Formats: sequence, structure tokens, C-alpha cells
Amino acid sequence: MSQKPFTRSILSFALVAAFSAGANAADIKLGVAEALSGGAAQYGVSIRNGFQLAADEINAAGGVNGDKLQLVIEDEQGKKEEAINVFKKLIFQDKVLMVFGPTLSNSAQAADPVAQAAKTVAFGTSNTADGITSIGDYVFRNSVTEADVLPETIKMAVKKSGIKKVAVMYGNDDVFTKSGYDNFKKALEDLKIPVTTTETFAKGDVDFKAQLTKIKAGNPDAIVLSALLAEGAPIMVQARQLGLNLPFIGGNGMNSVKIFDLAKDKSDGLYVGSPWSASNASAENSKFIKAYSEKYKAAPDQFAAQSYDALYITVQALKKIKLSGDLTADRAAVRDALPNVKWTGATGAFQFRRATDRAGKPAGYDAQQTPIVSVTKGNQFAIEK
Repeated sequence: MSQKPFTRSILSFALVAAFSAGANAADIKLGVAEALSGGAAQYGVSIRNGFQLAADEINAAGGVNGDKLQLVIEDEQGKKEEAINVFKKLIFQDKVLMVFGPTLSNSAQAADPVAQAAKTVAFGTSNTADGITSIGDYVFRNSVTEADVLPETIKMAVKKSGIKKVAVMYGNDDVFTKSGYDNFKKALEDLKIPVTTTETFAKGDVDFKAQLTKIKAGNPDAIVLSALLAEGAPIMVQARQLGLNLPFIGGNGMNSVKIFDLAKDKSDGLYVGSPWSASNASAENSKFIKAYSEKYKAAPDQFAAQSYDALYITVQALKKIKLSGDLTADRAAVRDALPNVKWTGATGAFQFRRATDRAGKPAGYDAQQTPIVSVTKGNQFAIEK
């Protein structure tokens, strides 16, 4: 009789010790909320892969100050409501140190306020619409805004293709594509490039021939397109079928190697801008492309490169702080350390710049990087200079 409590206490001690050992083995929990299903999965899966590759490399090299990274990955399906739910789960239930994501700007507009209210860093790697970082000082992104990239893309397309006038197409029911349109419109006005026709579409549309027929009647020199791949690729295909063999000038949503799978031989002549290009032969980018291609047996895209770099950027901040185990204090420490990080990775030299809210007061943090403009030729992105 007297031995049973003793035996139970030994067993309890062993379980606690085993649990503690397990907890110490995966010490820094980071949330990853990405669209792993649905239409936005063509971005989200690449993003998840970029994070996983970086985490594997960092952990193999000893982790952060001796602690290993543990990615807690959730599928937010590219939906605003699901992004909110996933953020709440990661922050309040899983108690992650910070959250990466979500994939789309639409979802970030909805979910980032949850992180801001909980004083937990939300780090976007693919959100480029205006206003995301104005949500608050816990909102970061290393994805360069459309406002910074699109003017440079248009200038290069004009220089290379002799464009005098353009038609515009954009998705009018999405924060990202609407923001892209607003920035395209301003850039075209600043460059004094006339717009012959402006046409809209919605997510899920599959037939764009009516809009493209109107565009063709205006005889533009190029089509400016603010779209996600799901609609953008068939727009390019149907344009070519109607004899519109013109350059396309696209935003961030079109900058993916998946355009070659979706648009096949109709994908030539698409101008896009980004700090990352598969054709950039820097040592950091070459290392990333080789590692990604070997691990996933596929070529990386901009979205994988940006998530890969985002984790390394975060690690530089984590190395500067001593995690105390007080989650509130540790989350604030991450927020305070991140703005000072400078890093050169697959996407080139990077640092943050402070954004402002609508009242002009300091808010979150945007990416400060130089975009590279590329054009599609024969199923490749070729850098234009």
C-alpha cells in the first residue's frame, strides 16, 4: 500500500521531466497563417515552403541562441473570416511569439487588427496593398508595396516597348487589386500616359471576352492589369485569342512562375516588378534557389523568397533579445527589435521604414527595397535594364 503513492510520484516526476525536455526542444513558437487551400493556395503553398526551408536551415545551424524554431502552421484558406479565426487560435490558444501572414491583403486588413489589439507582431510577406501597416505598430511587412513598385514597372515597360497609351483592367472586389488599380492610375497620370479604356471584373469570373473586346476597340499599346493569378492568367490567354498580342503590365499578384503553367504559350510579354528575380545571380539568391529547388523539386517564386527572407530577418531580431518566458514582454521585445534589422538575403538588401496611419502618426513598418523589373519570355522572367 505504501509503495503505490511513491510509485505514482516517481511516474509523475518522469512525465513532467519528459514534458519539460520536449518543450525545450522546440522552444520558439512562431505562427504561420497562410492560404494552403482555395484559390490563393498558389501563393500560400510557396510561402509555407519558404518558411519551412528557412526554419530547417536555421535549426540545423543551431537555432537562435541555442533554441530551436517551431513553426505552427495553419490554413487560412485565403478568406477574411478564416484568417481572423486562425490569428485568434495562434495568438490566444497556441500562444505563439508572433504571427506571419496572412497571404492576401484582403485577409490582412481583417486579421491584422486582432494581432495589433493583442500586442503581437503580425509580419506579412505577401501583402502589398495600401494601408496595411497603418493598422498599428505591431504590423510589419517585407513585401514591397504596389505604390513603390508599379511606377517603376510602368516606366520600364514604356522604355522597352514604346508604349504611348494603355487600357486598364482590375478586380473591383478585392483590397489588393483595387489598391493596385489606384496606384496604377496615379502612376499613369504622373507619367502622362493616356488610358483608352478601363474595365473591371470580379473574383471567380472566367469569361473576359466582353471587356477585352472593348479594350481592343480602343487600340491601346499595352494592357495594365491589377489581378490575382486565378483571373489574370485567363485574361492573358483570352486577350491573345482575340488578337491582342500586346504587352501586359502586371502587379504583385501576377509575379509568379505559375503564370507559365496557367497561361502556357500565351504568357510572353508580361512586365512585373519585385525586389526578387529568379535571374538575379547574387550569392544569397543563388543559394536560396538551389536549396529550394532541391527540397521541393520545383522552382521558387517571389513569394517563397520573401517568406524565406522574412524568417531570417526575424531571427536577426530574436538574436538581440533575451526571451524571458513572459509572453507579453517577449512579444513587445520582438516588436522593439525588428525595426533595427538590416539583412541581405534572396530578395537583396533589406531594411524597414516606418509607416504612418491616416492621421499621419507613426504606425507599422514597410519594406525599403529596390524593385527589379522583369518581363516574361519563353517561360522565364528576364530582367530588364
